[in-house]
Amino acid sequence: MSTTIKLFRNDENAEFYQADDVIFKEGDQGDCMYVILEGEVRIETTDRFIDTISEGEIFGEMALVDDSPRSASAVAASQCKVVPIDKSRFTRATQINPYFALQVMGIMAQRLRNLMEA
Repeated sequence: MSTTIKLFRNDENAEFYQADDVIFKEGDQGDCMYVILEGEVRIETTDRFIDTISEGEIFGEMALVDDSPRSASAVAASQCKVVPIDKSRFTRATQINPYFALQVMGIMAQRLRNLMEA
């Protein structure tokens, strides 16, 4: 079980989505990232599929870095359970487990590399 899942697996703020439910839209104002506890989420823009991510992964993390609108949409690819993590919760999570912040930065760096190679 990943560190991310361990930190949030019993979270009372979990949200549930059915397949094809929109979690957020490209252009929306973002104020949190999400951890996937169950299921899969598609990340896409109006003109391109970016990725499908699953249990233990995060998405929407750019919202914790800047105040820009969402750069892509997140759509449930299956029934899923996600936990929203706002800046305050992110700060607390990194205090509990400093490695969590490094995980998030590593994910952001890898996604940037993937986009640059595409």
